[in-house]
Amino acid sequence: MARPNHRAVSQIVLYVLLVLGALIALVPMLWMLSASLMPTGEASTYPPHFLPSRVTFAHYGELFTRLNLGRYLFNSALIAFVVTGLSLVINSMAGYAFAKLRFRGRDRAFRILSLGLVLPVQVAMLPLFLLMKELHLINTYWGVIIPGMASIFGIFLIRQYALSIPDDMLDAARIDGASELRIYWEVVVPGILPILATLAIWTFLATWNDFMWPLIVLSDEAHYTLPVALANLSGEHVMDTELMMAGSVLTVIPVLAVFLFLQRYYIQGVMAGSVKG
Repeated sequence: MARPNHRAVSQIVLYVLLVLGALIALVPMLWMLSASLMPTGEASTYPPHFLPSRVTFAHYGELFTRLNLGRYLFNSALIAFVVTGLSLVINSMAGYAFAKLRFRGRDRAFRILSLGLVLPVQVAMLPLFLLMKELHLINTYWGVIIPGMASIFGIFLIRQYALSIPDDMLDAARIDGASELRIYWEVVVPGILPILATLAIWTFLATWNDFMWPLIVLSDEAHYTLPVALANLSGEHVMDTELMMAGSVLTVIPVLAVFLFLQRYYIQGVMAGSVKG
């Protein structure tokens, strides 16, 4: 009888720790939402208030009327959705090729490509900027989009997952006369949908939250993404905490919506990867 009681106590302790961890993670976000609804100056008072004395949406209105945040939201959404869509196509094709197509130097090329995973992203920024400059893509949407269209991590992720596709299935499709493009679209893509959803969430979040590369490439304020615009906003309105929190809330809402919409596929991809790995 002692063993079941010990197991029950262990589970209770585990759940309590998980709940505490979740609360610790949620408190800053809840305060961010609460501060965005406070009157000007209330978030900076001491001791700090967790709940607004009077709820106001004036800061949200100011973001769209005086600071043109709608334009920055459009820029971030356009770049994030285009990068995500293109990266899914390019990474899945490349990952499938490295996993299942036979060509000379395939394994050596993949090993060399994988070495890029250990290099810091900042190392490639200067040569990438010079390349974009030669292509006359500085201060354009494509200057931000093109570097994100393919990633070593994405190719590696798709390749490892595509290895589980049976070769017999692909050979049967080839015997039936299916082209490689048709095999990719009708056989491979349905088989890797869970990992594609995982990669889509990963890519969208990374692109939406990216600050450094858009800051380097974009110089025209009309092309700013939301993180870059909010960084400039903090410099201009350093004392307006409530306005900054309202901008942060608008930044977080889209990524939360995307994650909640795709979380089922994301969990399937993670679980399937752990089982197949």
